[in-house]
Amino acid sequence: MSTFSSTAAERDFKRGFLKIVFILFGVLLICFSIFFVNNHENNKYIIETLEVNGSAEDGDALFKMNCVGCHGITARGLVGPDLHSITKRLNDKQIIKQVTGGLTPPMPSFEIDPVNMSNLLKYLHSLE
Repeated sequence: MSTFSSTAAERDFKRGFLKIVFILFGVLLICFSIFFVNNHENNKYIIETLEVNGSAEDGDALFKMNCVGCHGITARGLVGPDLHSITKRLNDKQIIKQVTGGLTPPMPSFEIDPVNMSNLLKYLHSLE
């Protein structure tokens, strides 16, 4: 018997191992694709938002319609935090991600077009 021959159990193990490697590779490829597509879409949205010169007045109106329940009428905080000087603690990209993603519970996520997001950013900058 040759030292290069393998038993049926060894062949089955090798086949099983290769299947697992291919499955893991496929899962990683899918995860990377999803991350890349989502990240690309987020970056496009952020770029569009930052290219707009928003209106603090329109942002104030938007804030009063959507945010006062948690952040208070003067943005000093209730359930949500005080937003005065938020633009010193977070950059505009981080604020956009927070608003659109609701990253810190109980903050909900908001679907907001780039113009209104720019208006909200301008309003938040006015709170300094």
